[in-house]
Amino acid sequence: MAASLLLLSGCSAGSARPQQPEKQVGFIVANPTSVPREVTLGGRTVAYETSEVRPQVSGVILRRYFTEGSLVRAGQPLFQIDPSLYRAAVNQAQANLASAQASAEAASAKAARYKPLAEMEAVSRQDYTDAASAAKVARAGIAQNAASLDTARINLRFTTVPAPISGRIGRSLSTVGALASASQTEPLAVIQRLDPIYVDIQQSAADLVALRRKLASGGLSSGSTVVHLKLEDGSDYGVTGTVRFSEVSVDPATGTVTLRAQFPNRDGLLLPGMYVNAVFDQAVDPNAFLIPQTAVQRDFDNASYVMVVGKDGKALRKTVTADQSRGASFVVTKGLAKGDKVIVQGLGDLRQGTPVKAVPAATKQTIAGAAPAGKSR
Repeated sequence: MAASLLLLSGCSAGSARPQQPEKQVGFIVANPTSVPREVTLGGRTVAYETSEVRPQVSGVILRRYFTEGSLVRAGQPLFQIDPSLYRAAVNQAQANLASAQASAEAASAKAARYKPLAEMEAVSRQDYTDAASAAKVARAGIAQNAASLDTARINLRFTTVPAPISGRIGRSLSTVGALASASQTEPLAVIQRLDPIYVDIQQSAADLVALRRKLASGGLSSGSTVVHLKLEDGSDYGVTGTVRFSEVSVDPATGTVTLRAQFPNRDGLLLPGMYVNAVFDQAVDPNAFLIPQTAVQRDFDNASYVMVVGKDGKALRKTVTADQSRGASFVVTKGLAKGDKVIVQGLGDLRQGTPVKAVPAATKQTIAGAAPAGKSR
């Protein structure tokens, strides 16, 4: 009987599970805050102004007045087209105008003499009417020849081809001795104004529609128009720009919408056609959580989760959405509630259901598994 009691007592003692010790952890309290939603979009630089230098009259190019690749000013002469024919046209128009003026003087004088004679019936009324009409025709001839003279002078002025805008001019597409034509398809040169400069940014139409819906529903608020630029080598441009406008149509080939930003380019570092990345805060989420990156873990399926202190004093796992980072924190938009105690210290070997002794992360504490200060592990 005694042996049986001892055996039962031993079995009962062996079957009792030891109580799992509490693990000391540090936590922060999750509080929602307004967090900008940063986006990075690819884009291309575009000249602020582009002008093709084209001849407006035909003729042989006699001179070129600029250096290829230099800065030119609006109105600066660039090419000289042979003006001989156009100078002769001006001279002819001046002679025609002088002849018309002389004819008009004679016709006006004749009409003036006929007027009193017609009143005295020394000449017929018809003769006076014809003389007055001839004077009017002569005066109209003066106006016609004056207009022809203006046209000839304008064409003569066009033989000097000026710069339409200020900017940097490229290579000359026509040489001295080439025949320039007012109807040619190729320009003589191209001028581009590069300060300031545009950056055309491409954004998916689907993302833009989703963003506008969230803005309309109040889930997000409008962000900043300030844009930061990263060059193709990954370096920062260093000068911020501003979003100017968004296109109202979608490119059917790419399904994207173009947003245009403007940047200063005093040093000429940005050249048209460069590929860049634009980084800007397109919207602001008023109910996001900033959680230290060390507290956000990844599962095998790449899903994000954090460990929180449950109401029963045990570690609880929560799946969260943390698609963006900001500084040393992840931006958590789903999965957390206000007041959740997110564990940020003592996460090593921490499993769901483990009893924890939670203290604020700012409190001096000894986290399980950490070596005391001044001692090596």
